[in-house]
Amino acid sequence: MTTARIVTAAMLAIGDELLSGRTKDKNIGHLAEMLTMVGIDLREVRIVADDEEAIVGAVNALRGHYDHVFTSGGIGPTHDDITADAISRAFGVECVYDPEAMSLLGAMYERRGMEFTDARRRMARMPVGAVHISNPVSTAPGFRIDNVYVMAGVPQVFQAMLDSLLPGLQTGTPVLSRTVRSPYGEGDIGGPLTEVQRRHPETSIGSYPKFDGKSFSTDIVIRARDAAVLAAAEADVMAMIETITGAR
Repeated sequence: MTTARIVTAAMLAIGDELLSGRTKDKNIGHLAEMLTMVGIDLREVRIVADDEEAIVGAVNALRGHYDHVFTSGGIGPTHDDITADAISRAFGVECVYDPEAMSLLGAMYERRGMEFTDARRRMARMPVGAVHISNPVSTAPGFRIDNVYVMAGVPQVFQAMLDSLLPGLQTGTPVLSRTVRSPYGEGDIGGPLTEVQRRHPETSIGSYPKFDGKSFSTDIVIRARDAAVLAAAEADVMAMIETITGAR
C-alpha cells in the first residue's frame, strides 16, 4: 500500500447576491469537480457578504488551515467590489494599482475604443506582492498571494482562471471511487453498512437513497486513495447485499 499524499483546500464565495438568492452559484460545484480530478480535497466552503470584516475574518481563518484557499467574486469595477482591499488587509499589506494590470487593461480598452475610466482602473488593484492569475476571457487578472487565489465571480471567467492555475498547484493522491447499487433502502442496509465501514477505516463510504415511485434503493459510493483498499471494501459491500438478500 502506498502512502497517500493529502492536499486540502477551501473556497470562499463572496457576494450579497449569493446570499439573497438573486445569483445561483455555479463556481462551487465546478471547483469541487476540478479539484477532485487533480487530487485536492475541497474540505470547506463559506459564503460571505460584500463586507470587508467578514471577508478578512474568513480568509484569515481558512488560509492557515488549508493548503489552498480559492475565492470568487468582488474584483470588478463597482463600489461593492471590495475583495482586493479585504485580502490586502488580511495579509497586512497595501492595496495598489498593479502596473502590469494597468498596462493590460489600458491596452485592452484602447483596442476596443473605450475610455479607461476610474471604475475600470479598480480592476487593476491588488495587494503588494501579489502574482497575476491570467484571465483570457476579459483580460482583468485575478491574483494570488501566498496560498490564497482570488478569482472573478462570473462563472466563465472563474473557470478560465482556474484552468490557468491547475497545472501549477500542489496536488495530492487522487481519490478513487466505486458505486455499488443496492436494491434495498437505507433503513435495511444502515446497520450492516456501518459494520462494513468499521472494517475498512481507510475508505469513505456514503449512501445515497433513491426512489423510483414504487420502491426505495440506495447507491453506495466507496472512496479511497488506494486501489486495493477500494477493491476490498467494494467486495465487502457486495457481500453485505448478498447476505441481506439471502436472509429474505
